[in-house]
Amino acid sequence: MASSRTTFTLDEELAKRAHQLGVNISAAARRGVTDAVREALVASDRDAYRRHPERADAFWTDAEAWGES
Repeated sequence: MASSRTTFTLDEELAKRAHQLGVNISAAARRGVTDAVREALVASDRDAYRRHPERADAFWTDAEAWGES
């Protein structure tokens, strides 16, 4: 997977503590962005479902009847 270089602002004290504790800030940022994207996708899917909920479809009821008899 290709990577993209980006810049972000981090509180100075937090950056200092991360450095003292040996936290890999790039890896932590990737995890944070990955989690944020996952949460946004879940929220988007949930909102789409609320706008367009599934409904019973007579076609599938009929199609199931074509199965094993």
